[in-house]
Amino acid sequence: MKTWIYVDGLNLYYGCLKGTSCRWLNPRQLCTLLLPRHRIDRVKYFTARVFALPTNPDAPTRQDTYLRALRTLPGLEIFFGHFLSHTVTIPLAQPVPGLPALVRVIRTDEKGSDVNLASHLLHDGHLNHYEAAVVVSGDSDLLAPVRLVMEDLKKPVGVINPQKRTCWVLAKQASFYKHIRPGVLAASQLPPRLPTPMAPFTNPPPGSPQNSLRSPTAPRRYCPSPIGFPPQSAESSPPTLPPFLSPDPVAHGIG
Repeated sequence: MKTWIYVDGLNLYYGCLKGTSCRWLNPRQLCTLLLPRHRIDRVKYFTARVFALPTNPDAPTRQDTYLRALRTLPGLEIFFGHFLSHTVTIPLAQPVPGLPALVRVIRTDEKGSDVNLASHLLHDGHLNHYEAAVVVSGDSDLLAPVRLVMEDLKKPVGVINPQKRTCWVLAKQASFYKHIRPGVLAASQLPPRLPTPMAPFTNPPPGSPQNSLRSPTAPRRYCPSPIGFPPQSAESSPPTLPPFLSPDPVAHGIG
């Protein structure tokens, strides 16, 4: 069955990738393993560009690395929403006597990815691009487009939920509903050597399953510290960064 995949990158990242060794994820391979009876024809990946913050200035570089890796996959397209950051005043959950009960914080919200995903799901269905669609997200806001495709276009729509908790409204509506198993994540990692127009990159993220595949005598290539990890050492630091670095894909924008 000709199937198109619609991936909510942020939902995927925060649902089952953040803090794991499986962040160098191949979403096409993931869906191939989870959907053996489907012919994966197209993968649409929805995310948003992160921006540098004083506490995380290298986030855009790491995100761009992962997105460049995704672009090496056949039949995968990337679509962008955007992040908005603003200062808000919120109350403390446990105010301290004698101190202010309100604090000002920086809140960053992602805008557009869910709307983009829903729009593409409906538009592609009306154009009869797919026989079946699969949404990789646990966001209940996607219930309406899933229902419209199923009821008005008479096409099956499955849901793969990256979240540990069950999204009951999607589970009840979808043609089928699955969670992502840790073993499938581990088996769906990008290869340690990725082709690029300039040169391949062979140094996978620290702790990833591919890390053991690199020869212990192979020269170590410089890559910046992923989020949440200490800086990596390097025998030598070249003047320019290689075509592929090993990121912690920020919010999977990242996925």
